[in-house]
Amino acid sequence: MTSSLIRGRPRRATGRISVLVLRAVLGVLIAVAWPASPGMTSGPDAPVAVGSERPVASASAQQEPDDSSAGDLVLPLVAAVAAVAVAGYGYVRRTRRARTRTTPGGEPVRAAGPPLGDLDERARALLVDADDWVRTSREELSFAGALAGTEAVAPWARALRDAETELASAFRMRQRYDDGVPEDEARRRQVLAGIVGRCEEAGRRLDAEAAGFDQLRGLEAGVGGALEVAEARFRELTARTASADTALGELGDRYGPAAGADVSGYVEQAKDGLVFATSRLNEARQGADLGETERAVRNLRAAEGAVAQAGVFIDGVERRVAELVTAAGLVAPALTGAEAEIAGARERAASAPGGRSDVRISHADGVLADVREEVTGGPYDPMEALRRIVRGVVPVADGRAGVLSAAAALLAHSSVGAAEDHIATHRAAVGCTPRTRLAEARRLLTATPGLTDLLTADALARRARDLADQDARTPTRRPTTTTASFGGPHTHARRA
Repeated sequence: MTSSLIRGRPRRATGRISVLVLRAVLGVLIAVAWPASPGMTSGPDAPVAVGSERPVASASAQQEPDDSSAGDLVLPLVAAVAAVAVAGYGYVRRTRRARTRTTPGGEPVRAAGPPLGDLDERARALLVDADDWVRTSREELSFAGALAGTEAVAPWARALRDAETELASAFRMRQRYDDGVPEDEARRRQVLAGIVGRCEEAGRRLDAEAAGFDQLRGLEAGVGGALEVAEARFRELTARTASADTALGELGDRYGPAAGADVSGYVEQAKDGLVFATSRLNEARQGADLGETERAVRNLRAAEGAVAQAGVFIDGVERRVAELVTAAGLVAPALTGAEAEIAGARERAASAPGGRSDVRISHADGVLADVREEVTGGPYDPMEALRRIVRGVVPVADGRAGVLSAAAALLAHSSVGAAEDHIATHRAAVGCTPRTRLAEARRLLTATPGLTDLLTADALARRARDLADQDARTPTRRPTTTTASFGGPHTHARRA
């Protein structure tokens, strides 16, 4: 924002020029009028040279014509000088207005603020940062809630929800911006500024509660209670890892190798995280026993992060197993419902003028035939079978088969969960675009979505997962940033 001091300078400069021009005009008028004024000529009482041989009357008679002639020349000369001065002043004013005008026809005025590309990059970076702030705070809140109880952390839960709301609005603005809305540069600049403002507000909401959150956890006084919570969660995840490994191995035998592709390698990554957490928990315990609080807190936080990430991996495997079981039970009803939708579409086509069969109906029939053949042919991926059924029949459906909506909802929630897990566990390398697509898919699921919204959410989430995977496979290093979270500002060097 321009300071009032700077904003006042052009007005004072203009006033100065006006005063100077006015003084110049007055000076010229006085200079011209002064010699020709009657008070400066010889009057009847003026002394006359003694040596003059001419009569006084004769001299006076000769003076009168001269005075009249000079008086006649003064006014035109004054008017001419005044006109020139006013014209010069007007020229200066017009020139200044032409240089500073903002209306069409003047010189183009350079837009205030950074270039659009720089503002775009800043908005992207802040979206990534704010998303990480929210995710980090969510993890910290889960550990604090396990120690202090749900009621004790209620104020911070509200602050986290407020930050999530700001972030969701920022992601929605970013999605529309990526879609080309609005089109003109001035309004797109405003959108980017709005994204920046909402991300910063999300960070302020979290930072405002950081001091109280630290007091709630009481880590400065000792890590005993928090360390016990982390160790208990570590032991729980260790037991779940073994069962998840067994369940993941069974997926290939029951549903084919493609069924567990989204969670392939999750168990191994969870084990690696737990190994890292083991060493950090031991370091934290040693620090606490020796009274080295700073060392204990540092290692405790690292252990909590590793345990939280391992939990995401194990949750993802368990959720995938449950989704496949549910999907397998929906395939047969979905086929029946799809056949009913096609029959209704065929009746509508027959009663329409011309009675010609719709090409979309033929395509839907072909899709169902392929799915039936795949189902009866051996192990198959029930999630992918449902996706093909829903996408093949939706173009001709009129909503009479509710089972298709249930299948579409299962697909959308599954894709959103898979993308969420992948971004959460690889967020050091994932950029703005995958997070934006995921946020839009999540938004579509918050209301009461129809079939079209569910299919769109499914497609966006799958796209987000693919983009996040591409980012994770491209090693990058981001600049060191300060993370706003309940645990206070922590500096992290993000790298793949």
